[in-house]
Amino acid sequence: MKSKFHPDKNGYFGQFGGAFIPELLYPNVKELEDNYIKIIESDEFQKEYKALLKDYVGRPSPLYFAKRLSEKYGAHIYLKREDLNHTGAHKVNNTVGQILIAKKLGKTNIIAETGAGQHGVATATVCALMGLDCTVFMGEKDIERQAPNVARMKMLGAKVVAATSGSKTLKDATNEAIRFWIQNPETFYLIGSVVGPHPHPDMVARLQAVISEEMKWQLKEKTGKENPDTIIACVGGGSNAAGAFYHYFDDTDVELIAVEAAGLGVNSGESAATSQLGEVGIIHGSKTILMQDNYGQIVEPYSISAGLDYPGVGPLHAYLFESGRAKFMNATDKEALAAAYELTKIEGIIPALESAHALAVLPKMKLKNNQVVVINLSGRGDKDLETYIKHLEE
Repeated sequence: MKSKFHPDKNGYFGQFGGAFIPELLYPNVKELEDNYIKIIESDEFQKEYKALLKDYVGRPSPLYFAKRLSEKYGAHIYLKREDLNHTGAHKVNNTVGQILIAKKLGKTNIIAETGAGQHGVATATVCALMGLDCTVFMGEKDIERQAPNVARMKMLGAKVVAATSGSKTLKDATNEAIRFWIQNPETFYLIGSVVGPHPHPDMVARLQAVISEEMKWQLKEKTGKENPDTIIACVGGGSNAAGAFYHYFDDTDVELIAVEAAGLGVNSGESAATSQLGEVGIIHGSKTILMQDNYGQIVEPYSISAGLDYPGVGPLHAYLFESGRAKFMNATDKEALAAAYELTKIEGIIPALESAHALAVLPKMKLKNNQVVVINLSGRGDKDLETYIKHLEE
């Protein structure tokens, strides 16, 4: 069923989206645009995709009732356990699907960008599974703070290329990946979030939609109804939030909350709260909301979380924000760390720093006793242990 939150024929969500690309990339992007929906909706793709999600990824991911967290905040809080997927995050839902699409298009060389390293690991993993060449671009700063994921990618046979420009984080890794793509247009750029030129944001959202598809029947099983009252997810580029929100876009009785990284504070100059600080502009091939100065130059974002350290949001989220369909909140580094330690101590689950931002808004909300809240726990915290240990005594 067509929703106003799906892109139009030109790849726009309201005023956001489109494909602002160099001429050299046009044939590849056009080929993908002409084929991705046909491929995804084909019986052959669906059969292979679902089999891999079940037997390789380990889906469905559980919908866990967090009893002690619920008691503390006075609501019925469920965690969608994407952290239990193979490779430790939601990212693998997308990489499995895109690799199948790439193979159908005859592509053998895969490139990707990564911030926290989860998308890089997921891409390297599926390339190893399918016997494809893999190159992952990663900011030099992120390579240092996400060393375990870098080691995993190399073990899996991927080449990891450091981005040494700008803030040396996700934005710069994406810049380098796009430069490489322009020079090597025959490669398949496996974008990890709902960003980039059309059709990438829509394709990634469709592949991550399995999250909310499962949530519907899992909630029905546990609560007697398919719809929660509230869904909360962290947002950098926004693929885990897109997946968690997807099947609820048109159910306006379901509150959608997107949580951005406020870093050291929204107005501190060290933040990644795009919806609060950004203006309309173009980044990485699409029109969206991004942090920029008076001359249109990108303002460097900051977050303790490598996966949320991005100066924009995907065009779908820009539209969700502008239309008011989703409520955008934010959490500082300090609040995210506190939320991570809290979940660990009262539920025995160590979340990724990205996911901790979603948890961090619970104390800011006026929750009701019968309110059903689903938090998308997008990743596990193994990769962030060094950061957690560093701040544990503070």
